[in-house]
Amino acid sequence: MKILRPLADPQRKDSFSVKWRKKRFALFRQLLTELKPPVRILDVGGTEYFWRNVHFVPESETSIVLLNLYKIEVNVPWITSVVGNGMDLSRYADREFDVVFSNSVIEHLGTWENQQKMASEIRRVGKHYFVQTPNVYFPIEPHFLFPFFHFLPESYKIWIIRNFDTGWFDRIPDRKTAEAAVREIRLLSKKELKYLFPESTIYCEKVLGMTKSFVAWK
Repeated sequence: MKILRPLADPQRKDSFSVKWRKKRFALFRQLLTELKPPVRILDVGGTEYFWRNVHFVPESETSIVLLNLYKIEVNVPWITSVVGNGMDLSRYADREFDVVFSNSVIEHLGTWENQQKMASEIRRVGKHYFVQTPNVYFPIEPHFLFPFFHFLPESYKIWIIRNFDTGWFDRIPDRKTAEAAVREIRLLSKKELKYLFPESTIYCEKVLGMTKSFVAWK
């Protein structure tokens, strides 16, 4: 569940992250070229907007299933939306999908145990996978866009987001909601991501020589 609420003004969204998303997607396209059609993709936590934003034009035999905690509106025939939880994909058989795709979702599960559940399910239902997540050691926290926010004591984080707009999100005055928003995020290290996806190759996205985020792909 994502507690965080986007800013009311969409112009405040960072075009820098959009550029990185498109660069990252070029790596995903490379993975797709190695697969023979038909290709069935499960996107855990994705939206139709994401696929349109990266200008994805599928082959005739490519289909995408969006899995979220709530129904997502779709307007193209090659995308369908289902309601579900990435930690429990029991509706799907082993290796049912050619690729499981997930962009900036696994860090929203709150606990290491939940992250292990999602990783295990992705590895089970996907013949291949492509999982992106921010680097815990990058100095700018990617959701609140606040320097070293993720290293602060929890009480400091809660005070900040209750009193200020932070990064992509409006301030959250209600204390319980602010606590839930802070506890929702658990960023991963490269070592932890490799533990979750042991057979993967870890691709490091860098900014000014520092690793901003990782992609585990197989």
